[in-house]
Amino acid sequence: MNYHRYYPVDVVNGPGTRCSLFVAGCIHQCRGCYNKSTWSLNSGVPFTQDVEDKIIADLQDTEIKRQGLSLSGGDPLHPKNVPVILKLVKRVKNECHQKDIWLWTGYKIDQLTLQQRQVLDYIDVLVDGKFVQDLADPNLIWRGSSNQVIHHLNHK
Repeated sequence: MNYHRYYPVDVVNGPGTRCSLFVAGCIHQCRGCYNKSTWSLNSGVPFTQDVEDKIIADLQDTEIKRQGLSLSGGDPLHPKNVPVILKLVKRVKNECHQKDIWLWTGYKIDQLTLQQRQVLDYIDVLVDGKFVQDLADPNLIWRGSSNQVIHHLNHK
C-alpha cells in the first residue's frame, strides 16, 4: 500500500486531536474530489513498518494526547489496501487502548466485500458513500456531501 500524507497531529479529520493517514488508490474518482492526487494506487510513497510504528508511537504519546486515528485517501477500503489497513487497525486496537478509529470510503456499507467488512470489526466510525458534487455542503461536519452517511459502529 502507498500513502500520500501522514499527519501526526490533526484536528480537522474527526473529533478531537488525531493522527490522520491519507492512503493512495481510489476507484470511485468522484467529480469534484479535493484529493485527486491520491487516486492512483502507484502514487505516493510506500507504507512501511516504520510508518506503522510511528503511528502507534504517536497514538501512545502522553505529551500530545490523541483521541484516535483517521483513515482517508484515496480509499482505505480499496481492495489492494485492505490487507495493510486491516493489519493497522488490528494493531491500533490491540496496542492503543481507548483510541477510536474513523474511516472514510467511497463504498456504501452494504456494498462491502467480506474482506472489506473485516476492517469494520476494528473501527468505530465509518463515513461511507461517494462524494457527490451536486450534494456538496460546506456546513456538513466530517463529510463532503449530504448522501454520505456517518455510521457509528457498536462493537461488543
